Amino acid sequence: MAGNDNSRLPELRSNGSGENWGSRIGVILAVAGSAVGLGNFLRFPGQATLNGGGVFMIPYFISLLLLGIPICWIEWTIGRHGGSKGFNSAPGIFSVLWRHPFSKYFGALALIVPVGIYMYYVYVEAWCLAYAWDYFTGTMAQYPKEIAAYKEHFDTFVGKHDNGFLLRNGAGLQKSVVFLVIVFIINFIFIYRGLTRGIELFCKWAMPILILFGVVVLVRVLTLGTPDPARPEANINNALGFMWNPKTAPGESIWTPLTNTQVWLAAAGQIFFSLSVGFGIVLNYASYLRKDDDVILSGLTATSTNEFCEVCLAGLITIPAAFIFLGAASLTPEVLSSSFELGFKALPAVFARMPAGSFFGALWFFMLFAAAITSSLSMLQPAIAFLEEGFGMGRKLSVTCLGMITAVGGLLVVYFSKDLIALDVLDFWVGTVCIFLLATIQVILVGWVFGIERTKQEASRGAAIRIPGVFWFVIKYVSPLYLLIIFAGWCYQAVPRYIKNVVAMNADDRGTVLLMLTFVVVLLVFFGLLVNLAGRNWRAWGKLPVREPEEALPVAAGQSNTGGRQ
Repeated sequence: MAGNDNSRLPELRSNGSGENWGSRIGVILAVAGSAVGLGNFLRFPGQATLNGGGVFMIPYFISLLLLGIPICWIEWTIGRHGGSKGFNSAPGIFSVLWRHPFSKYFGALALIVPVGIYMYYVYVEAWCLAYAWDYFTGTMAQYPKEIAAYKEHFDTFVGKHDNGFLLRNGAGLQKSVVFLVIVFIINFIFIYRGLTRGIELFCKWAMPILILFGVVVLVRVLTLGTPDPARPEANINNALGFMWNPKTAPGESIWTPLTNTQVWLAAAGQIFFSLSVGFGIVLNYASYLRKDDDVILSGLTATSTNEFCEVCLAGLITIPAAFIFLGAASLTPEVLSSSFELGFKALPAVFARMPAGSFFGALWFFMLFAAAITSSLSMLQPAIAFLEEGFGMGRKLSVTCLGMITAVGGLLVVYFSKDLIALDVLDFWVGTVCIFLLATIQVILVGWVFGIERTKQEASRGAAIRIPGVFWFVIKYVSPLYLLIIFAGWCYQAVPRYIKNVVAMNADDRGTVLLMLTFVVVLLVFFGLLVNLAGRNWRAWGKLPVREPEEALPVAAGQSNTGGRQ
């Protein structure tokens, strides 16, 4: 691989692109970077506070153990296995797991999810950079200290009042669009440079800087004490209690809130968002590992890094700081349930009241930008790998094609800016529905088609540690059942409410929803057709996997040697 000294590394295996990670720490930081993002620093604090504070952490950690870590290990393991067979994309990897012509179409979800999320995620990323710049240049200092002022600033900044935000009043590109173009270019520069010289290099620098900045802001928040003597109750101890103490109704047991399915749905959803499981990204990243590279400890290390950023940094910074300067009365469900309300309206009011607020505001939003870009860099790599191995494209051509596709989606999000409806539609259907579906499909394929014994053998090769035996039972039985129950409950609670809200909209807003839904369907059909064409190419090139010899696996007495395959 160009730019990588392989003289001290094992011989490269043949895969779709010929790329490999340059170092173990590089792949760990890249995977952690794909997971650490805005969902950690903005979404998690609000979800935890709204759903019972300390009570929320019970289903949160249960979801981490039963969904997050098992699915993470699954994606690392089957990704490496598919890569050893010459596939770096989910359609190819799924065709290795299940030798059925239809299996590759399941992998299309792993292309649609990151590409669809990228179309709006990179826009939010641009907001973070713009806010960091405004704090650095002192622009934000001109606003009053009230949330209402920052709410109006944000609504105008993103064009929430009406559609047609790209160009307005003959004034040229809007400021948020200018920063979107800048961020778009930065992303594609690193993506174009490839796995090692682009994504890995950036994450090896950005992740330590991100954590360093987070620790600096954390120290500042934890040393605030009681900044306003006139409000002695607004101190750091009470602020941490507001975030972390279990919240129950008077006379109510701590276990009563746990009977609310919404709390469990929120906890499971946060795990999906925070670990990037079900995105198809880890699946792709792991495919570039060598066949004896560790996947168990590496996966656990990447997960632990993400949890440190989410629980130890975000959980101790965002809500406590807002409580101290704004008070509990200002932290309403409207503010806490929206990452945008909390991050771009409430927190600027906090920095306006904080000593050296402009400095810490610039530091905070630059940290959010760094977290966002480490995630966005990973989102197009699965589709790039698919175009390279399915159609023989070079990286330059595949990146250009994806640039045009994502630009179309990005323009729709920017133009239909009223109330951020277009963004919300993509987030709901691509960033929620498709993620649940992909995660469920992966667990079922591994546990019931590829087989637990084969997965166990694959995971143990080159492993620095062993997966505890109980997790294999969890992966086969508990995780799929848990996912199916959660998905059924989510469909029962969320989908009818979503449809009701759409029906209640005015004609213009409903038209925007239908347009974006049509766009999502077009994406599904488009990637489905591409997967079909790629499958034909693989057959023509003789690349589709063949049945492995029977002696490849030890067979216990009375057991089938199919490993659960069908």
